[in-house]
Amino acid sequence: MTRTLSEHFDQPGIGLGCMNLSHAYGTPLSEEGAIRALQAAFDMGYRHFDTATLYGGGRNEIVVGKALKERRQSLFLASKCGMEIGQESGKKEIDGRPETLRAQCEASLRRLQTDHIDLYYLHRLDPNVPIEDSVGALAELVWEGKIGAIGLSEVSARTLQRAQAVHPIAALQTEYSLWSRNAEIAALEACRTSGTRFVAFSPLARGFLTDSLRDVDNLVEKDIRNNMPRFQKENYQKNLQLLDGYVAIAREVDCTPAQLALVWLKSRGDFIVPIPGTRSVDHMRENLDANPIQLTTETVRQLDALINQNTVHGPRYSSAQQVEIDTEEFA
Repeated sequence: MTRTLSEHFDQPGIGLGCMNLSHAYGTPLSEEGAIRALQAAFDMGYRHFDTATLYGGGRNEIVVGKALKERRQSLFLASKCGMEIGQESGKKEIDGRPETLRAQCEASLRRLQTDHIDLYYLHRLDPNVPIEDSVGALAELVWEGKIGAIGLSEVSARTLQRAQAVHPIAALQTEYSLWSRNAEIAALEACRTSGTRFVAFSPLARGFLTDSLRDVDNLVEKDIRNNMPRFQKENYQKNLQLLDGYVAIAREVDCTPAQLALVWLKSRGDFIVPIPGTRSVDHMRENLDANPIQLTTETVRQLDALINQNTVHGPRYSSAQQVEIDTEEFA
């Protein structure tokens, strides 16, 4: 790595989630459009780029590699293994076996056109493989110089502790926003006490906190939010009732709703790094411009009271999705 892990995380203190350039939300950009967006993100100041084997069946890593290969020594590159689109099944498959993780890393290096990945996450805990075995395989990749540091995604504080007994874990990535507070049960404190960075994906509540999605009927057929309980029409209509008060607070702070969500997240601790994802260059700039904004204690209190696990309707995942993750759940 050209800089330490902390230096990369702290400059500029916000990363870019690259997933929805080619996966999960809305209509993916063309390869040319995705490359232009990634290069624009670098030019405006982003240095932390987050992708994965899963996204777009490898296509996301390909566009990240093509877009940023000439800038590789000036950025922090994160990717993930252990979950991919099966070549035969065409469906998402979780596989944490050491031989699978090594093979996926080699494939990621080729797609990303690089000889090392700065931060490599186990994307999901494989219930059939002890976390010690998966992390042990990733540790070998660290020793070989193919990855700089190990991360874990959507795991519990207990799993993090078990993993740390094998090798230092640099980052824990999971969903965290005003409306997804599961990390507050145990994961945040576990990261704080162990010196592990907490990387927050979906910090804008999958678009909800941007105030740009008032009608879920506008979601395209393959958008993953169609299968998420909070975006089902009955729940979403109730959740929309929270937005007017939220937008009013953003006006008082003199920022956009998206910026308010990011600044709230940063107020939870300087070890937290949000990685909002977007296909829009304008939204990338808007998110980056949130950095200087400060919230008063009273504003944070108002936000906490307005949107939390008790006021949001619907769980964050369906029962089928829930079995894929290891994170703590509210009673």
